[in-house]
Amino acid sequence: MWIFRVDEPRLGVIRIREWRRRARHTISLLVLLMGGTTIGLVVLDQSGSPFADKMFAAVWNGVNLVTTLGAFSEFNPQQKSFMVLAMFATLVIGGFAVSRLTGMLSGDDVMAYRENRTMERKFGELAGHVVVVGFHALGERVAHQLHEAGGTVLVLVGDQDQANRAADSGHMVVLGSPDAFDDVLKRARLDSARAIVVTTPDGNNNLAITLLAHTLNPSLAIAVPGDNPLRKGLLESAGASNVVIADDIVATALVGKLTTAVKVAT
Repeated sequence: MWIFRVDEPRLGVIRIREWRRRARHTISLLVLLMGGTTIGLVVLDQSGSPFADKMFAAVWNGVNLVTTLGAFSEFNPQQKSFMVLAMFATLVIGGFAVSRLTGMLSGDDVMAYRENRTMERKFGELAGHVVVVGFHALGERVAHQLHEAGGTVLVLVGDQDQANRAADSGHMVVLGSPDAFDDVLKRARLDSARAIVVTTPDGNNNLAITLLAHTLNPSLAIAVPGDNPLRKGLLESAGASNVVIADDIVATALVGKLTTAVKVAT
């Protein structure tokens, strides 16, 4: 799956713009070559054919020269000498195009730019998705279960390795600097999301992300783990609609198992 990089590599944009400029330059040279070839062949045509026929034949040969098809009509000696020069000019322009254009669009920065453009189109269609912040062990489990249940998952991370793992797992990913995570949240289409699950291992980060997400969409369902009752209260005040204390769940599960075992023993 694709990765959207909030800190888009500027070099990718520069490379594509430069490639387009060089491509336009090359096409202009080929058009000039075709036009010059057409005029030269018409001037050197000594046959008694009507001018329209001479022009058509010259245009035909000019197009064949530029496209390298080689389906030329018959030439007189003067035209053959002229075509030798035109062919040499074609080789020079072709060599220029190969040396200036080849490889410019295959760099990592260009690929990242293309990924961003593709992801921007996908963002325009996002609705009813679940945003998962973080892709550590917990975030990976949450994203996997949501995906298995048929939901659309968008993973937000601040680490390249996590982004790669999430993308390899088939999730859409937004990658951005941890210092500017509000920009990442703004790209997550929280206005049309069904819910957000905050799973980073840092309680302070979870609190800040919860507050930002609630600010961007006050009606959004926000699920986040809490370390203790005090932290749970802070998260709920920040806008969390579901705060889960892991120790409570583990304790309930252990007591449940113990109760079941006692009942079986008796």
